Amino acid sequence: MPSFEALRGALPLGLIAALCAAVTAAALPLLLPVLRRYALARPNARSSHRVPTPQGGGIAVAGVAIVATLLLTLAPGIPTAEVQSLSVLAAAASALALLGAWDDIRPLAALPRLGVQALAVAATVLALPDTVRLFPDLLPAMAERALLVVAVLWFVNLTNFMDGLDWMTVAGFAPLCGAIALLAAAGAAPLAAGLVAASLGGALLGFAPLNRPVARVFLGDVGSLPIGLLAAYALIRLGGDGHLVAAVILPLYYAADATITLTRRALRGEKVWEAHRSHYYQQATSHGLTVMEVIGRIALLNLTLAGAAIILALAWTPARGALGVLVAVASVGAILAHFGQRRAGP
Repeated sequence: MPSFEALRGALPLGLIAALCAAVTAAALPLLLPVLRRYALARPNARSSHRVPTPQGGGIAVAGVAIVATLLLTLAPGIPTAEVQSLSVLAAAASALALLGAWDDIRPLAALPRLGVQALAVAATVLALPDTVRLFPDLLPAMAERALLVVAVLWFVNLTNFMDGLDWMTVAGFAPLCGAIALLAAAGAAPLAAGLVAASLGGALLGFAPLNRPVARVFLGDVGSLPIGLLAAYALIRLGGDGHLVAAVILPLYYAADATITLTRRALRGEKVWEAHRSHYYQQATSHGLTVMEVIGRIALLNLTLAGAAIILALAWTPARGALGVLVAVASVGAILAHFGQRRAGP
């Protein structure tokens, strides 16, 4: 295996992504018969699909990304702190995948599910290298770590909440992973972040053909929970390397849709942990947009956010940062308003 630093660059990270995509695409057809038997998602009043569809394709996505992450810790010359951090990340993501698989087959109560998630997230955050700091001038290290546990726990769950349409997670996370991998290849982000992003992004691309509307397989919680953790890790490493604004911009649509929706439901006195159809992207389909129209708009928005994040990370100035945040917030606000708009019938 090449040395750790030799993995930096567009070509090696691209090869890692391509290999993960190929392995995922090859594994999914082998899993489908098992998923049809044991993990069939039947439509209900809150579903976006109309026919029984196997869920659990995330076994391949998460499995490939986790194994790739572990294999990368074997590269010669990798710092000990990175080995420890990536190894704990892989173990925590595996725990979330197992939790999600159980929940896909036999739904768990909210409290024990949240408890396991919190343990996995806390282990990941506490295992970050000591040099990773987001607010070194504002918060003590342990206070920052505690804040990160809460933020990542929410991010893991919002990833699960937002996985409600075919291609939704692909449209949300492929641009994010691509941006972080490109920044790592250019030396503007930690290599560990780029390796995780390339592995996850590649695995999602391998999943995309079978999840294309109308999907033949869904991710399931077995995929969405570890995907949320892996993506959060890559974002933290990007933010901790001095690119906090870029790290916040990249997942802004997901964070805004899920957070605003949860807040509105809580204010209405609804049980926020129960399934629903009030996310903005779900409102859009209820208001007349097709799945492909919704996903196309989300993909274009996330590519815009990815482009803004790359520019800010590579050519940061305070003025560009302010402009980038303005563009990102305005773009996300515009798409939320568009999705929430009722349309006249034919």
